[in-house]
Amino acid sequence: MVVFDCERMKYPNTGLYVFCDQVASNLVKQRLAIHDRLCLFVPSRFKGNWGPEVLYRPVHMMDKLYLHCSHDVRVWHSAHQQSPFIPPKGVRQVLTVHDLNFLYEKPPKRHHAYLSALQKRIDRADHIVAISESTKRDLMDNLNLSGKFVEVIYNGLNHFDGDIVPPVSRPDGPFLFSVGTVLPKKNFHVLPALLKGNDLRLVIAGNRSSYENRIMEEAAKYGVQDRVSIVGPVTDAVKYWYIKNCTAFLFPSVAEGFGLPVIEAMYYQKPIFLSDRASLPEIGGNHVFYFDHNFDPDAMSAQLRRGIEIFSRGGVDMELMKRHALSFSWERTVRRYIDIYNDLI
Repeated sequence: MVVFDCERMKYPNTGLYVFCDQVASNLVKQRLAIHDRLCLFVPSRFKGNWGPEVLYRPVHMMDKLYLHCSHDVRVWHSAHQQSPFIPPKGVRQVLTVHDLNFLYEKPPKRHHAYLSALQKRIDRADHIVAISESTKRDLMDNLNLSGKFVEVIYNGLNHFDGDIVPPVSRPDGPFLFSVGTVLPKKNFHVLPALLKGNDLRLVIAGNRSSYENRIMEEAAKYGVQDRVSIVGPVTDAVKYWYIKNCTAFLFPSVAEGFGLPVIEAMYYQKPIFLSDRASLPEIGGNHVFYFDHNFDPDAMSAQLRRGIEIFSRGGVDMELMKRHALSFSWERTVRRYIDIYNDLI
């Protein structure tokens, strides 16, 4: 039996939720290629979520202390690097590492504890996957891999097949858009400065936190707080309305393992402005514009004006951008994971 750990789906509107959902969905679609039965390890409310064709193992509160596996479990896929659910010896383990964001978010005095915990998971794993070359570099630079090969398997593009739906309260003018959990690593507080001297609005969607106070403090500093909206989590239907209708998509994150919203905005052929940190240059390539890593407000504003002008006069090959987005495929991602499972089996 092959078990895929979907436990992180208990946190909706996050990248890990999307990863678990997309991998589980595509594993079910391609289950006949797996040389064993498939079981999904899920929060209880997701039992049966992908149909009756596969087995489900609900998460139990005691699993963190001791993860009991039936005798026929041969491969356990841990879907993220901090998973507390470690299979017993004798079960082969695939470990997907999304990021080492703590290196950029936490003070250096705390790095050792995080690295020690991750080292134990690296030591236990039989096959290690990073979701970007950036994450792979962080692993190689900061951990002892003991000669283990780290394979890069990119995430895929999310296809939304439903009807795009406008928000209840639409922006009352041209707007810039960003999306992601509202945390300091997303660096959203550098964005209100871009509204100075123009009539643009800024909309930020995603799970909320106290960090939004910092964003609004910056907005007040520039006198643009009435044009900044932090709208909280939104449905996919609404998110894609914002992406499709925005003047530009912004993603200034300083700690990012992949950046799923970036390729979503590419698919909709929008002018895109990213930070030049972590994995974002790797994912965006030469199809997007980059903010200088110092995030100087004047330089960012100049880059935004320049990029929108270049984009409007056809300086970006939009079809090539869309093809780049389509090159990231969940079907292909999962096909490679299945190859790994079968090798371990």
